[in-house]
Amino acid sequence: MTEALDNLLKHPHIWRATGDPDASRGLATGFPALEAVLPGGGWPAGALTEILHDRTGVGELRLVLPALARLSRAGRWVVLIAPPNLPYAPALAAAGVDLRHLLLVHPRTDQEGLWAVEQALRSGTCSAVLAWPGPLDTAALRRLQLAAESGDAWGVLFRDLQQAAQPSPAALRLTLSQDAGGNRLDIFKCRGGGRQQLTLALDHPVPLPARDGEAPLNATPRQPTRTHRPAANTAPRRRPPATVTPLHPHRARRGRNRSQLGLPLDGERH
Repeated sequence: MTEALDNLLKHPHIWRATGDPDASRGLATGFPALEAVLPGGGWPAGALTEILHDRTGVGELRLVLPALARLSRAGRWVVLIAPPNLPYAPALAAAGVDLRHLLLVHPRTDQEGLWAVEQALRSGTCSAVLAWPGPLDTAALRRLQLAAESGDAWGVLFRDLQQAAQPSPAALRLTLSQDAGGNRLDIFKCRGGGRQQLTLALDHPVPLPARDGEAPLNATPRQPTRTHRPAANTAPRRRPPATVTPLHPHRARRGRNRSQLGLPLDGERH
């Protein structure tokens, strides 16, 4: 009986107020100081993470970039839904992201964007789904959390700081700000852990291996060709699809503003 109970409590979807969750469920972050305070030693897999900020461009994408680089090499899709600006493909590739497994989704409405996030999380073909959604009520957040659990996907929602007071079923919620000393994180909700505050230097992550036991990522992956297309028949035919595109590196263009994702915009010159 005791053994059966212990096995049940080890299930990743069981939340205990105290005690260490299964460390295998943590996704490596690339920042040892952050991993030291997160239950499981990393980002919560199969669950939602909310990153809240008062403005874009405070390093929100750089915070998750080491994990995205590793996940992009694991064989499943990494999906960005409704980013406020187009990320700069060469910068992502230089950080170790395999662009062959990266998709951008451009929904036409907030409702279509919410639908795309839920479907991507639930599909089972995505390792990570990053989204910049419109206003979400608690019921919508609950659906996304359940979808992440069902599809074993890491869901990351970038939201306005004003939404911090809203109840949320997300496994991890934190605020992110930037000052002269670095990027300050306030982890105010953490499943299996308590409140934590720390400062990180997001420009200096620890290189992560593509898989456990392998050498760290240090080579730029082979670039995709123009003939690449995402897998067909991944959405119901009757529903008007959002625009889905792979992210290709290409020549720089003039007249573009700096990205608000903490990385250069697509086409920005250095």
